[in-house]
Amino acid sequence: MTELTSFIAGLPKAELHVHHVGSASPRIVAELAARHEGSTPVPADPAALADYFAFRDFAHFIEVYLSVVDLIRDDEDVRTLTYEVARELARQQVRYAELTITPYSSVRRGIAAPAFCAAIEDARRSAATDFGIELRWCFDIPGEAGLASAEETLRIALEEQPDGLISFGLGGPEIGVPRPQFKPFFDKARAAGLHSVPHAGETTGPETIWDALRELGAERIGHGISAAQDPALMAHLAEHRIPLEISPTSNLRTRAVPSLDEHPLPRLVEAGVLVSINSDDPPMFGTTLEEEYAVAAKLLGLDAKGVAGLAHAAVEQSFLAPERKRELAAEIDGYLTRNA
Repeated sequence: MTELTSFIAGLPKAELHVHHVGSASPRIVAELAARHEGSTPVPADPAALADYFAFRDFAHFIEVYLSVVDLIRDDEDVRTLTYEVARELARQQVRYAELTITPYSSVRRGIAAPAFCAAIEDARRSAATDFGIELRWCFDIPGEAGLASAEETLRIALEEQPDGLISFGLGGPEIGVPRPQFKPFFDKARAAGLHSVPHAGETTGPETIWDALRELGAERIGHGISAAQDPALMAHLAEHRIPLEISPTSNLRTRAVPSLDEHPLPRLVEAGVLVSINSDDPPMFGTTLEEEYAVAAKLLGLDAKGVAGLAHAAVEQSFLAPERKRELAAEIDGYLTRNA
């Protein structure tokens, strides 16, 4: 496994499901907590964050996540966070990432939408120059905040139109947050050329995924692991080549699965469902994209060639232009040839 770990570390990768605030490193979270000490429950000691990030369940995860969101209080915080997330992804040889961003959470805390978008765009351009990584944005509705948040997220997307914006999503809790109510907002986002990538079927059953497909026009599904409970749904996903964005450790930490050994990834792959491997909120879940590849390799019994196949899948399932996909695929193949 040591050789495979080394192979994974150097493998060129793409990441399709990673959250902006949820990717803040312990160092950055602690710095922000210290800056706002006295007005946040988040500890300013990086060593204490592991305990703070020990989630009882998905609802507790959302509570803790929002406390970290509250640390992002001005556009300079936004710019610093985005740039540092890019640095960490590039360290793991990520060449391209679609970062899930929730502008509503920052705008309602007083950061003007134009300043927010200018900050992420400045960080995107700097990261491309400094780290050689391409970032793109998925603007995400925080489902727990209701239809007002959907309306505001859509407004920001359509009025600001940052250059890196490519998709429209829906996150937050699934229980008690039906997908169909968001259909008008996804219809308008799709009409404006944005791809549809809602979360569904992480902590709820297959019907939530069906709703995301039928009502929201989902082109990829965030998580979607409960599809393994529905053979007809797996067949539909496979036939229509609608991929799932899988984050195994995330599913374990939020108690969506009881153990990694019981994760449905092998059943999904066996059924022909397309998947990519992602890290979701890596520091919060005590993981990295590299570690998620290692987990997937173990679950699926993959060697170096199989792991390179995971990297290929993420590139192919991305919203990159075809020419850029070919370039990244060639880079992965070259790496495999040199290191297999």
